[in-house]
Amino acid sequence: MFLPPVAFLQSDDAKRCWKLDESLRYTRWLATHHYENFHVASFLLPRRLHQDFYNVYSFCRWADDLGDELGDAAESLKQLAWWRAELHRMYAGAASHPVFVALQGTVARHQLPAACFDDLITAFERDQAKTRYRDWDEVLDYCKYSANPVGRLVLGLCGYHDAERYELSDATCTALQLANFWQDVAVDWEKNRVYLPLHLFERHGCPVEAIPLRRCDERFRAVMKDAVELARGLFLKGLPLAGMVGRRLAIDVELFSRGGMKVLEKIERQNYNVLAARPAISRRERVALLLGAIGRRAFSRAA
Repeated sequence: MFLPPVAFLQSDDAKRCWKLDESLRYTRWLATHHYENFHVASFLLPRRLHQDFYNVYSFCRWADDLGDELGDAAESLKQLAWWRAELHRMYAGAASHPVFVALQGTVARHQLPAACFDDLITAFERDQAKTRYRDWDEVLDYCKYSANPVGRLVLGLCGYHDAERYELSDATCTALQLANFWQDVAVDWEKNRVYLPLHLFERHGCPVEAIPLRRCDERFRAVMKDAVELARGLFLKGLPLAGMVGRRLAIDVELFSRGGMKVLEKIERQNYNVLAARPAISRRERVALLLGAIGRRAFSRAA
């Protein structure tokens, strides 16, 4: 029986040596059993890549839990520094933690750069100290570390390492991050985090305290409208990426992009009141998005 990250840290498993086969089983288990599993090994992706996606996902899952599940910022920073040291040990050929024992083969086969993993750790470190963002430059800089490396890693796993695809992927991943933020404005407040830039509140004369008071007046709606429009623009900028990758990955790219835009549409439909209810995509809508993505890609190939 394997353990999730926080429980793992306090167990004997953290002290023993891990062989490759059991490390691969651990990352597969973590990716398919974790409570926040987002099905990284989509059935649309080639089976030969599933284990590699499990390995990359497990790195992200561990970093996320070290940042958010320990309940103490100082301890999180300590553990994230340790996680970065383990990452560098893996690139130096001295992996010992099961995630890195499994990941080192993936990194070598697909030439994944250390900077992508390192940037993700930086984002989780920032979350421990920075809870407000002055303007869009600061928000987008955070996304550069928290979201964009994931897209670049996925492209790398599928054999793409060029600047043009990276730019489109960055736009898509940043948009996805923003759409998630706009869904969770009230939830993030409970963690003392506000990702809506403060200059939007100032521009529309809306106090930030509207969030905990759940006060969605015209001023707050104006803040959300600006935020939704910026995210939609990024989705549209990144959408051409679906036509520049293999068919299976293209369906995933389009599915995530259309899903993110669907979230923005739902925010608009509830008149930007994300404080009263979290906009979410239903199971039926997810199926429709998947079928639409498959259909558009099939038509594109035929054309």
